[in-house]
Amino acid sequence: MSQDLHRSVLLREAVDALVVDPDGFYIDGTFGRGGHSALVLEQLGEAGSLLAVDKDPQAIAFAGERFAGEPRFAIWHGSFADMDEAAAGKVGQVSGILLDLGVSSPQLDQAERGFSFMQDGPLDMRMDTSRGVSAADWVNTESESEMARVFKEYGEERFARRMSAAIAKRRVEKPFERTLDLAEVVKAANPAWEKGKHPATRVFQAIRIYINGELDDLYQALDKSLQLLKPGGRLVIISFHSLEDRIVKRFIREQEKGPQLPRGLPVMESQINKTLRSVGKAVKAEAQEVGENVRSRSAVMRVAERLPDRAQ
Repeated sequence: MSQDLHRSVLLREAVDALVVDPDGFYIDGTFGRGGHSALVLEQLGEAGSLLAVDKDPQAIAFAGERFAGEPRFAIWHGSFADMDEAAAGKVGQVSGILLDLGVSSPQLDQAERGFSFMQDGPLDMRMDTSRGVSAADWVNTESESEMARVFKEYGEERFARRMSAAIAKRRVEKPFERTLDLAEVVKAANPAWEKGKHPATRVFQAIRIYINGELDDLYQALDKSLQLLKPGGRLVIISFHSLEDRIVKRFIREQEKGPQLPRGLPVMESQINKTLRSVGKAVKAEAQEVGENVRSRSAVMRVAERLPDRAQ
């Protein structure tokens, strides 16, 4: 398998924040092409270990080659939403969990994966090509109103109704099969292009997020991280758009506050079971990294640490 040109975003920053114990057990919930995993393994001692997770069969195959013979490494095919299943028996024993959200460069750059509106390819967009509904199946069969909802909710697209109407009208004449075909129809339906952004960007983002269940997976993974992490264990999450980052930011803030109790309840601050504490401020890629890898410009990294449970 040829060497991929994928660059892991915020590589050093993420791994430095993640690895607090070189002999610990870690989870890389989004293996991609293993950039973060490789650096984690460099920082682990002989007793340390890393479990990587990925939906993409290509990533699983790549991991098998890249880390063949590495006894401290294991790979699991599936979503990070099910990392508790992948790490069965490790509840409360995980030293760190890393989630690098979004699409990996190989997925974007391979036209046949159907993620890109800049290259012509089959309209697929599934991260796990072994299951699920493709983007073509979805845009050719979904109701116009539901498409509009998805474009608005997951793409924050203000012209969602115009675009869904244009898609519904065109598919009657000819079903959508190719990425550039869909991009052209959406482009024509967009009356106000954003400077520096392709007019189909938000619709493609929305379809990808929806058919891959990305936000649902994120909600589940965040909840499960609380069960898996040991006290002092780190949760490191890199987001690439505002929808993801808002979910992560809100989750950490809520866990820092603890359960919301009725006003006036005679409970001391020290008795409230807070589960996380935020570590530092949100981190963004520096100018040099953005210059070398334009995809890092929208990345935001947040770090939190698992607190011990209060004695009941």
